[in-house]
Amino acid sequence: MSVSVEQFVGNFIIATGSFVLLFVLIKKFAWSQITAIFKAREEKISKDIDDAQNARQNAQILENKRQAELNQAKDEAAQIIENAKETGKAQEVKIVTEAHEEASRLKDKADQDIATSKAEALSSVKTDVADLTILLAEKIMAKNLDKTAQSDLIDSYLDKLGDA
Repeated sequence: MSVSVEQFVGNFIIATGSFVLLFVLIKKFAWSQITAIFKAREEKISKDIDDAQNARQNAQILENKRQAELNQAKDEAAQIIENAKETGKAQEVKIVTEAHEEASRLKDKADQDIATSKAEALSSVKTDVADLTILLAEKIMAKNLDKTAQSDLIDSYLDKLGDA
């Protein structure tokens, strides 16, 4: 089976003609539809890429906004804690000051009570001494005592005074 050059050239021309005819038919009837499909696919891919970039940018904006809100919330929390500390310190100072004032007031009242009790005790002792002195003077006047009797009477009086 040998193929002659003429047959080869004939087959080549038929194949080439068929290819050219097929290409012309595709160009005339299907090329615009094929390019339209590729164009639509290109536009869809381009739109999807743009949408993805927009979504990424929106996500970045939302993430930045969330981070800013988080930072603001942290700052507010820190401020609240600081205010609470300052309020606590102020309350502490106020309570300590009031406690010192109350202690001072109670001490002053106790000092006044002690002074009053001391004055009453001294007054009572003076009254007792005066009564005993009058009693001693009555006894001395009632008796004509010698020195030993006077000495015994005074010692007895001092013993009674010591017991009182």
